[in-house]
Amino acid sequence: MSAPRTLFGRTTPRERGFLAEALRTETVGGLLLLAGAVLALVLANTPLSGFYESVRDFRIGPAALQLDLPVGSWATDGLLTVFFFVAGVELKRELVVGELSDPRAAALPVIAAVCGMVVPALCYLAVSAGTGGGLEGWAVPMATDIAFALAVLAVLGGSLPTALRAFLLTLAVVDDLIAILVIAVFFTAGLNLVALGLAALALGVFWFLLRSGVRGWYVYLPLAVVVWALTHASGVHATVAGVAMGLMIRCTPAEGEERSPAERLEHLLRPVSAGLAVPVFALFAAGVSVSGDAMTSVFSRPEPLGVLLGLVLGKTLGIFGGSWLTSRFTKASLNPELAWADIFAVAALAGIGFTVSLLISELAFPGRPELTDEVKAAVLTGSLIAALISGVLLRLRGRAYRRRIPEGRPVGA
Repeated sequence: MSAPRTLFGRTTPRERGFLAEALRTETVGGLLLLAGAVLALVLANTPLSGFYESVRDFRIGPAALQLDLPVGSWATDGLLTVFFFVAGVELKRELVVGELSDPRAAALPVIAAVCGMVVPALCYLAVSAGTGGGLEGWAVPMATDIAFALAVLAVLGGSLPTALRAFLLTLAVVDDLIAILVIAVFFTAGLNLVALGLAALALGVFWFLLRSGVRGWYVYLPLAVVVWALTHASGVHATVAGVAMGLMIRCTPAEGEERSPAERLEHLLRPVSAGLAVPVFALFAAGVSVSGDAMTSVFSRPEPLGVLLGLVLGKTLGIFGGSWLTSRFTKASLNPELAWADIFAVAALAGIGFTVSLLISELAFPGRPELTDEVKAAVLTGSLIAALISGVLLRLRGRAYRRRIPEGRPVGA
């Protein structure tokens, strides 16, 4: 009979080191993301709105290659691919050498993540369908923004056990994977099979070169651009190309290597993703009107209200409920250093659904800019409410741990 598995158990020194580096980078990235969103809101709601819109809508790129795109689309389809490439590398690392490499351990965050995406979608469908709204936005409240969530946790949850932060990071990796699959399956229209086949062929060349040990950025960077361009031309969202290439990177060091290619690339590109790609995307995606009418629509129109409740209530109930059910009906048990109140606080924190939620908002309502802006306003409002609620809960839990732990002893040690 196998031993019970501890839910959100203690991490290894190697995992704690990786987590610390991720927290530092994502905290800074979260602040930059917030700055980009605030700047976008200022520009979109001041006399500078005309200038902001003209820059966002300015088209640039070779029309012959179907890449004559607005600047805003370059941020969404181009720069955000870097973010998804890093997510793909991170997912591969977790699957090969991280928490997800152990099926018994992987089941815990996977179940929590799945419940934390299904319940918000059901919440949206119930609210929107029940009040006569459209069902297209069901996927908008499913995603968690790891940069914002880790930034809030790092600032307000310094006294919480490291295992809880590791759980949030692992949950976010699974969350990203499911969101990527949703984008690839449900938001692909008008497939160009020739371009899709050529993209698959280019990906095969990418994989073959990696397995053959070919090195040099001058080989892979042009090939990556070709894969991205062909994916974009195929009708599949271009960010999927970033994930596919990320999943091909080797995550175990070869003989004579100090670090694997995945570790080197993640160390190199994570600051680019968190410090440039995501904040610039936020700058062009978060520029929505926050007039009285727009904010009223968040709480009165079915689609925005469904998104808001999905993020604030659906995420919390889904993740906490999935975690509790896993503990209740399997051999998993909660780490004795933690309390269920900690899990509830982090579940509320996962309701910050910024980057991917804004992206899906644009994909879900094509040709309906007014509704898209209202749904984006709901994403911003819901994320803010989730951040405030989880902030209060994290502060309360932090005080509880500071009272319990002797001075000078690190939490989770």
